[in-house]
Amino acid sequence: MSTVIAVVGATAVGKSDLSVELALRLGAHGRPAEIVNADSMQLYRGMDIGTAKLTAEERRGVPHHLLDVWEVTQTANVADYQRMARAVIDGLRSAGRVPVLVGGSGLYVRGALDELDFPGTDPQVRARLEAELAEHGPLALHARLARLDPAAAQAILPSNGRRIVRALEVIEITGGPFTATLPEHVSRYPCVQIGLTAPRPELDERIALRVERMWQAGLVDEVRTLEKAGLRSGFTASRALGYAQVLRFLAGECTEEEAKEETVRATRRFARRQESWFRRDPRVHWLPYDAPDLLDRAFALVEKALDGD
Repeated sequence: MSTVIAVVGATAVGKSDLSVELALRLGAHGRPAEIVNADSMQLYRGMDIGTAKLTAEERRGVPHHLLDVWEVTQTANVADYQRMARAVIDGLRSAGRVPVLVGGSGLYVRGALDELDFPGTDPQVRARLEAELAEHGPLALHARLARLDPAAAQAILPSNGRRIVRALEVIEITGGPFTATLPEHVSRYPCVQIGLTAPRPELDERIALRVERMWQAGLVDEVRTLEKAGLRSGFTASRALGYAQVLRFLAGECTEEEAKEETVRATRRFARRQESWFRRDPRVHWLPYDAPDLLDRAFALVEKALDGD
């Protein structure tokens, strides 16, 4: 049974490229590896440009799992992802292949890797909170969450109504803070986690450059196409970074330049929350994203972990 490799960190820090390089080097050393997606928005079919999904060429022949599995109208659910990810990871390990989990969705990473059970749902509580969200907006509910569970409020974007509702639902159902449902970091699998880090000014610049490239690559047209497929009604997908802003532009609520600028700002805020989330995990080995020997250092960590298999 193989150790699971995880590559984590903030958006635009180079996780996808490193994961492919690691998989290729593992294969060259007689340990075939395959990549398992842990980016919640890359699960959606057709959301390619705005999620920086690797093209077939960029995957360089390395098999990728859990990309393009949901329609944009489907509401994301971490428990559903957990079932899918564990099935893929278990299958790869049974086949003697090394799973390389990659993504910046912290709760999805933990759902895949850790001994973590998610509380059930109460349809009546959920419906009432969703009605409040529709009437008052996410900021009002986020303020309530900040009072009840400051740690959860810090980890969840104030604009992410779906996750705010879920956190408040769990608090009401369990009688305790949402963060209390996330136990200590206990791994389900033998695992090594590699985190990529970048100085904040450099990361901010990389994010601005990435958003500019997304626009040049045709993000607006991608959103127009997905809108016809029901993106605007998708409870999760319509709130994705870049997509939410372009939808506002297409609805005439802002200019295209304003949509682009807000995408940059929102992505930078999101990156800070990602960094905060992953920094709380003591198991992550942090490496500078631009280290000239990054692949060698990452592979050394992987080799050390695999030697115990």
